[in-house]
Amino acid sequence: MPVFTRSRDLPDSSDDGTPASADDTEAAGEPEAAPSGAPESDTPPRTLGSRVAHWRAWRGRYPRAARAVWWTTTALSLALVLGAMVMPNQLHLLRADQFVRLPGEAIIAAALLLSLPRRPRLVAAAALGAGLAALTVVNVLDMMYAEYLGRGFNLVLDWGLLDDAQSYVADSMGGATALGATAGLLLLIVALFAAMALAAVRLSNLLVRDVSASTRGTLIAGTVWITCSVLSIQYAGLPLAFHRAVTATAVKAKAVRQTLQDEAAFAKENRADAFGNTPPEQLVPDLRGKDVIFTFIESYGRSAIEDPVMAPGVNRTLTASTDALTKAGYQARSGWLTSATFGGSSWLGHSTTLSGLWIDNQQRYRTVMNSDRLSLPKIFKKTGAWDTVGVMPGIQKAWPEQKHYGLDKVYNAFQMGYQGPKFSWSTMPDQYALEAFQRLEHGKDRDRPLMSEIILTSSHQPWAPLPEMVGWDEVGDGSVFDSIQKAGEKASDVISDSARSRKAYGESIEYSVTALTQWLERYGTEDTVLVFLGDHQPIARVSGDDASRDVPVSIVAKDPKVLDKVAPWNWTDGLRPAKDAPVWKMDLFRDRFLTAYGSTPHPSK
Repeated sequence: MPVFTRSRDLPDSSDDGTPASADDTEAAGEPEAAPSGAPESDTPPRTLGSRVAHWRAWRGRYPRAARAVWWTTTALSLALVLGAMVMPNQLHLLRADQFVRLPGEAIIAAALLLSLPRRPRLVAAAALGAGLAALTVVNVLDMMYAEYLGRGFNLVLDWGLLDDAQSYVADSMGGATALGATAGLLLLIVALFAAMALAAVRLSNLLVRDVSASTRGTLIAGTVWITCSVLSIQYAGLPLAFHRAVTATAVKAKAVRQTLQDEAAFAKENRADAFGNTPPEQLVPDLRGKDVIFTFIESYGRSAIEDPVMAPGVNRTLTASTDALTKAGYQARSGWLTSATFGGSSWLGHSTTLSGLWIDNQQRYRTVMNSDRLSLPKIFKKTGAWDTVGVMPGIQKAWPEQKHYGLDKVYNAFQMGYQGPKFSWSTMPDQYALEAFQRLEHGKDRDRPLMSEIILTSSHQPWAPLPEMVGWDEVGDGSVFDSIQKAGEKASDVISDSARSRKAYGESIEYSVTALTQWLERYGTEDTVLVFLGDHQPIARVSGDDASRDVPVSIVAKDPKVLDKVAPWNWTDGLRPAKDAPVWKMDLFRDRFLTAYGSTPHPSK
């Protein structure tokens, strides 16, 4: 054990009556009495040493204030370090009872620091503080990802999504807000690391002021921790003995290992396609001659149909739309799919549905996009019997995925002639996107039928301002939506209020469903087959912490033979799936759809 000697210039005790050491006085900032008879000078100090001496002299002049600062700083350091050790990674667990725990990591750290010489001890303490700061950042990321995506933060795959989050803030609330928030967040993280490291160093210095007392205290704390652990002693229903930091680190390490192992296993799964070697003439023969439209409605989840706040309006819309389509000669069947994503990352839901693979992370998505896997649009293209087109108003940059999906043409946000305002994140109202699809593709005379993939974005968070339906003949270049956008609510007002978010979300789903079904009434033909579904549930703040990942899916057609093919699925009549309607995992849809419409499996390996 190292021996610590007292400097001649230091007092025999601190202002609170406890022994002081050189380490503690220098690093912890304990109050120090001024040297006896030291004259006070009005001349500002000029050298570094004199400035330090001048700064320390105030403690002798104001001992009570110095003592208050010393104790406050010590208490904050202790709260910061211990708080980081027991901090949960779920937002709803941020309660006071979660912090009334005895972390085993603190006892181990104290024993380690007491055994080290001065320099290694200071380095170890600073490293411990930095590690706790990193754990705190990861815990906060877990909270945010759980809130928006229904899962924790993946240390391997999710860093790229932070850039998407910044882009989302910029699109929703403006570039200046996004830039300011990003800069502020980075400064906060740097400050956290610095504060946590300094706090750990301060506490380590306090430990070695009286090594014997600290050693006894550490042994007593260790004995208490073991006793509480063995006897399962609890406080407020929670175990008093705790090792959250070690457990969290182990869980993240295991997740990293599993993520790396998953890549090879999924690549093999991606190559095994039940229809990979099916000849073109044996693919979807029962849909030949039909215009087939796959439409994803952003964030259209089960909560929209079953949540007591949102369901009344959405269900009225679904009932009215079903009745209107029936009068127009259409029939519909509806069921449930369990999405591969939650709250966001819509492209994972799209690719899961169209590829027949469970794509729940960015690594899997990249693997599929860089492969020859047959997505549903590519299957229709492979037959040679359809033209394929994508309508993607949410795409605002190069989209190399077009090749994977086998789309002959893709219309992004800048290629549909829209001259109206953005509605927060959404670049244009769904009604305009559908009218543009009719003008640019669906309404033209064609030699072959059309297979289309359409992504509707008006129901994307933050659900303010929201578009409203206008007369279809009034849509024009989109300028008609200017006054609607200006009269709408501000995104910042809605996204910060859970109740307003739920209400606005429900209204956005009503709008999207109305726009799509009215388009079908107006422009659909005897040969139109519409498949539409949600890509994922809305964020947990809207759908609830215990919400499922289910989304509605519907097939609509005039030709009764089209719906007869899916009769064995036992889906519900109409656009509103029954509560007990079948629930499939989203990756099962592709193969069941292909089989229902006459495709013959010829697997690839």
